[in-house]
Amino acid sequence: MFPPIALQSVLARVGTALASLSELIPSTAGRTVATFGIAVAVTAILSRTDRLHALEPERLPKTGWHLVVTLGTMVVAATGGLVIVAVWGLSDQLLGVFTTNLGPEALVRVGISVLFLIGAYTMTGLIRQLVEEIAQARGSLGEHEREIAFRVGQVTLYIVSVLLILTLWQVNIGGILVGAGFLGIVVGMAARQTLGALLAGFVLMFSRPFEIGDWIEVGDNEGIVTDITIVNTRIQTFDGEYVMIPNDVVSAQSLINRSRKGRLRIEVEVGVDYDADAERAAEVAQSAVKDLDDPMTVPTPQVVLKRFGDSAVVLGVRYWIDNPSARRRWRSRTAVMGAVKRAFEAEGIKIPFPQRELMGREEAEGVVLAGGDGDGTEGREQ
Repeated sequence: MFPPIALQSVLARVGTALASLSELIPSTAGRTVATFGIAVAVTAILSRTDRLHALEPERLPKTGWHLVVTLGTMVVAATGGLVIVAVWGLSDQLLGVFTTNLGPEALVRVGISVLFLIGAYTMTGLIRQLVEEIAQARGSLGEHEREIAFRVGQVTLYIVSVLLILTLWQVNIGGILVGAGFLGIVVGMAARQTLGALLAGFVLMFSRPFEIGDWIEVGDNEGIVTDITIVNTRIQTFDGEYVMIPNDVVSAQSLINRSRKGRLRIEVEVGVDYDADAERAAEVAQSAVKDLDDPMTVPTPQVVLKRFGDSAVVLGVRYWIDNPSARRRWRSRTAVMGAVKRAFEAEGIKIPFPQRELMGREEAEGVVLAGGDGDGTEGREQ
C-alpha cells in the first residue's frame, strides 16, 4: 500500500506547482481569460470523444480501447478543472481536503469517486438512446435539437456526479458555488454579447422557426440555411456567398421562411390598355397560366384587377408553386410572363407603354401678364 506520508509529500509538491500558476496570473482579467481558454480547449477535446471511440485500433480489443478513451477523457476533464482551480488560487484548499482525509477510508472514497465517474459516463449512453427514442416517436426533433438535448443531459449528469464526489470528500460546496457565481458574473459581463447569442441559439433550437435547407430571409440577407449552431446561423445566398448571422440578430429581426408550408404564392403584375376589356383580359391571362407546368392546379391560378395605373389597368396574376426555391420562383415567373404576353398578342390585347396625356384649356378672361401696353387691356391676352 502506498504510505500516507509519501502521498502527503506528493500532494505537497503538486500543491506547490499549482500555487505557482496563480502567481503567474495575478489579475482577475487574466484569470478570466485563462479560464475561458482552458474551458474551450477541454470542450474541444471532449467533443472529439466519439471520433476516438470510432477508431478502434486493431492492436487493442474493442472494450479495452473504449476504456482507454474513457479514462483519458476523465483525466483531461479533471486536469482542466484542477488547472482552473489553481489559476484562481484555490488549489491549497482543494488539496487540503485530501491531505486531511488520508487513511484507510481514503482508498474507499477514491474507489467510490471512480465508480461515480464511470457510472456518469455510462449513463450518457443511456441519455443518447433515450433522446433518439423520443425523436423517433415524435418525428419533429431535428438533428441539432437531438444533439443539444443530449449535450445538456450529459453536462447535467456530470455536474451532479462532481457535486456528489465533492460531498463525499467533505468539500464545502457552498464556497465553490459562491466562487462559481462570482466567476459567472465576471464572464457574463465580459462576454454578454456572446452569451446573448448562446441563449438565442437555444431558443432557436427548440422553437425551430427554420430547418437546414429552408429558404429564409433575415433582414437584408436571403438564402438557404446550411448550418445552425449555438452561436450563429449560416446561410448561402443566391449569389453563392456564405453569410454567418449571430443568433441574437436572427431572433431580434423579422424572419421570413418561404419553405415552411412547402408551397409559395407568387404574383406577376401586367397592365392592359384602358380601351381593352379588363375582364376578358383577366380570363385570357388565367387560361394561359393554367396550361403551364410549374403553377399548381390546386389552389388554381387567379387573376384579379388590382388598380388603375397611370397608363393601364393593372392585373395581378397569382399562382402557387410547390417545393419553393429561388430557381423555381424565377423559372415560373419567366414562364408566366411569356405565356401571358403571347396570349395577349394572340387576342389583340394591348399592353401599353408608359404614356402621359397633356391637355390645355382656354381661360375665359384671358391670361394676365405682368405690366400692360397702355391700351386699356391691363396686360390681358385674349
